[in-house]
Order: sequence, then C-alpha cells, then structure tokens
Amino acid sequence: MASTLRNERKAWSVLIVSTLAFTVCFMVWMMFGVIGIPIKKMLNLNATEFGLLTATPVLTGSLVRVPLGIWTDRYGGRIVLAVLMAITVPAIWLMSYATSYWHFLVIGLFVGLAGGAFSVGTPYVARWFPRERQGMAMGVYGAGNSGAAVNKFVAPVLLVAFGWAMVPKVYAAIMLGTLVLFWLFSHSDPAHLVPSNVKFGDQLRALKDPKVLKYCQYYSIVFGGYVALSLWMVQYYVGEYGLDIRVAALLAACFSLPGGVLRAIGGVLSDKYGAHSVTWWVLWVSWVCLFLLSYPQTDFTVLTVNGPTTFHIGLNVYVFTGLMAVLGVAFAFGKASVFKYVSDDYPQNIGAISGIVGLAGGLGGFVLPVLFGVLMDLTGVRSSAFMLMYGVVWVSLIWMYWTEVRKTPVLGTGKSLSLQN
Repeated sequence: MASTLRNERKAWSVLIVSTLAFTVCFMVWMMFGVIGIPIKKMLNLNATEFGLLTATPVLTGSLVRVPLGIWTDRYGGRIVLAVLMAITVPAIWLMSYATSYWHFLVIGLFVGLAGGAFSVGTPYVARWFPRERQGMAMGVYGAGNSGAAVNKFVAPVLLVAFGWAMVPKVYAAIMLGTLVLFWLFSHSDPAHLVPSNVKFGDQLRALKDPKVLKYCQYYSIVFGGYVALSLWMVQYYVGEYGLDIRVAALLAACFSLPGGVLRAIGGVLSDKYGAHSVTWWVLWVSWVCLFLLSYPQTDFTVLTVNGPTTFHIGLNVYVFTGLMAVLGVAFAFGKASVFKYVSDDYPQNIGAISGIVGLAGGLGGFVLPVLFGVLMDLTGVRSSAFMLMYGVVWVSLIWMYWTEVRKTPVLGTGKSLSLQN
C-alpha cells in the first residue's frame, strides 16, 4: 500500500513538473510569433521571409522529435529532457544579439530544439500511469502547448517596456530556472526503458504502417495548424484589423490558450469515448470554422431599381476571435485524441511512434507559416491562410471516412457501411 502511494506521488510529481517544463519550452518555441513583428519591420521583410523566420525554430523542433522519442525509450525521459533544456539556454540568450536575417535563422534553428520536448515528455509521463489513464496523462502534459499563449502575455509586455532584445534574455533565465525545478522534482524508473538493441532505422520502418501515416496526417492539422496559427495570428490581427501589438497578442491568446489548456480534457474524452469518435468530431468542427474564416473581406455592388447598392461581407474582429477560440478548442481535443490512437495501437513503442507523429505535426507547423506568407505575397489576401488549412482538413476527413467510418458497424445491423455498399 505504501509502495503504491509512493509511486502515485512520483507519477503526479513527474506529470506536474514535466508539464511546466513543456510549457516553458513551447513558450520559447513560439517566441518569433511576437518578437518577429518588430524584427520584420527592422529588417524590412516581406510576408514569405517573415513566414520563414517564424517557422525556422519549428523545423529543428520537428526534425529532432524522432531521435528524441527513441532516446527517451532507451535512456529515460528525465535525462533526455534535462539535457535538451540545458542545450537551448545559450542559444536563447544569443538571440538578443542577432542583427542580420541570417543570424536569426541560424540561432532560431538551435532555439527550436526546445520544441522537441513533446516527444520526450509524452512517453515519459504516459509510462507512469496505467493504460486507462494514459490519455489523461498525455493530455495534461500536452496542455503545455499553452506556452504559446503565455508567450503572447509575456513577450508583448517585455517588448513594449524594454524592446524585443529583452525577451530572449528573460526567456533564457526562465528556461534555466525551470531546468533546475525539473531536475529536483522529476524521477526515473528503469522499468520504463525499452530494449536498447532497437535501431534508429528499425523505428523509422513504422512509417510503412498505413495507420501511422494516417495519424501523421491528422496531427499535421491539429498540431501543425495550431503551431502555424499561433505564430501567424498576432501579425494577422495587426495587419487585418489595425490593432496595437499588445491587443493583438491578447486576442490571439483566445486561440492559443484553449488550444493548449483544454488538451487535458481531450485526453479524458478520448479515454471515455475513444480516439476515433473525438477525432471525427474535431475534424468536422475545424472544417466548419475554417470555411467561415476563409471568406475574405469583400465589397460588392448590386444594381437595384434604385441604383447601385454596395454591400460588405466579412468577419469583424469579435466574430473572427470567437471562431478562432472554437477552432482552438477543437485542435486541443484533436491533439489529445491522436495520441490516444498511438497509446492504444502501439503501447510498447510509444516513444518512437509519438516521435514520428510529432515530427509530422511539427513539419506541418513549419511548412504552413511559409505557405501562408507565399500565398499572401501572391494573392494579397490574408485569409488565404485559412483557405489552405481548409483544404488540409478535407484531406483528413476523406481519409478518416474511407479507413475508419465506412468500417464502423451500423447501429442495430452488425454490418459495416462498406459491406452495405
């Protein structure tokens, strides 16, 4: 009884301090979403260059997810996450001394390592809990995505008061302090390690599994889209609605905050109703929101019997923010439900599979901001970003329908839709 209670306390200690660490890592990872705006002005960047600037940290944070997941299986999450955080501290500090575009890109690659924390913490915290509670554990840990919202609260205040260069210095100090707390209150369990004879190439062979590819596609929208919009929304509000950067960041947090915090609820719902049901509804809600968000500000003239009459159609800032908040909630649930799929289907290989799925989501978070910038430069329409994401959601819905929904038994018949057709 005492041993069980002690293990329970360790599990919750690991979960709490790991979630704190991931929140700080995500805050750092999303740093360019705010400080990128004065940097864009300082360097006179176009939309494509700005998109690449904001997305550069996301690239390395994505590419390291697979090896980090493998190393977590092999060496344990405590040591891997601690080393990862320690490596990022000097790079974060150096960011404040960058002066040229290439400086920001190169240093951003090293700062981006912080984004790999997700593939470490997910299997690390999951293995401390029984299978029926792993969705909850991974959901709570994943709530560290709310670091994107924390960044929008903290960075604008520092930026306005001291200039953008103060933000990396403060973030480096916060990362160092968090590293100390994590090491003091986290734990290791040798029983959680997997055999060390598994090779990197063996783990990557999981990409041949159609289910893994499908989960990668789902995650590229619920996580990749979340990251991309978290980076893009502050400048979107500034450009589309002419808001001050502090107000823009506050409104953008209406998407980022629920998109991170409510992930824990998504984990609980996935444990109760299953990964498929939650993901299916997440995709449909996202589809509706993105359809409405895609419509650009439009003026058109109708010739009436009384002469020409001009109408304006477009989302005002309140409706836009409301839709973004709903989209954030949907993405939060979806991020948890996709990893419930992983824990259900690959219980002995969570680290590697979560690394691969996380890589796909992270690459989505890298590619989408760049494409947002390219589309904006080509079309001049800001809402083209949502048009692109609307198309990606369509792909996920069609894929899920053909591989899962058609195979689901029809209520009361015992037959699947595919058999009936």
